[in-house]
Amino acid sequence: MSRNLASRIGLMALPLMALPACGSLDRLANIGKAPALSAIENPVTQPGYKPVSMPMPAPKPISYQANSLWRPGSRAFFKDQRAQVVGDLLTVRVRITDRANIDNSTQRSRQNGENFGAKGFFGYENALDRYLPDGANPAGLVDLSSENSSKGAGSVKRSEQVVTDVAAVVTQVLPNGNLVIEGKQEVRVNFEVRELIVAGVVRPEDIEAGNQIDSTKIAQARIAYGGRGQITDVQQPRYGQQVLDVLLPF
Repeated sequence: MSRNLASRIGLMALPLMALPACGSLDRLANIGKAPALSAIENPVTQPGYKPVSMPMPAPKPISYQANSLWRPGSRAFFKDQRAQVVGDLLTVRVRITDRANIDNSTQRSRQNGENFGAKGFFGYENALDRYLPDGANPAGLVDLSSENSSKGAGSVKRSEQVVTDVAAVVTQVLPNGNLVIEGKQEVRVNFEVRELIVAGVVRPEDIEAGNQIDSTKIAQARIAYGGRGQITDVQQPRYGQQVLDVLLPF
């Protein structure tokens, strides 16, 4: 390697080496101090901001009446606050405590034996010597045996537990009055994101007075709990290994 090429590589590597150094200097300057909190800023002006678009109910005209303390369409103490139209929120209590323990055992054994000989063959047993090879014993012409054994055992043990609450949105009202809901929750800790997705169909009668419903009362329930990030990437096999697992027959 020429000296000029080595110099160029060194100059290109200096900015990369300076990046962790800047972070280290910041940490040294904050020794003995509590981590500073971020300033309160307008989220709309932050980079990457995207407005949220959610299902909304059909607009209802509001008419005001003179000399009345009651405004039609307002949420009040005597109005049912449970979700009932598109765009309403509903709290879903996810309670998954499934346990399964299956143990199967199968055993099969079979043994067969066959023995055929001619100690006496109507007095012609001595005449068989001319037709049999030298050293053959007429008393043990055929001796067959077979043995077959099969044994199988299987065991399945599973234990799953997910307990959390997630808010869902009513996305559709079916003709029979049932509500289609969908909710998603994401929590990021360091470089790992945990996400929970809940979707399904619920009956308005199953919604409790506190606008909550248990996950066991959701029809066609679709509940997904997983994560994505550095830890999940390490736990998953590489793409090349997954492709070989699908293509290789052995």
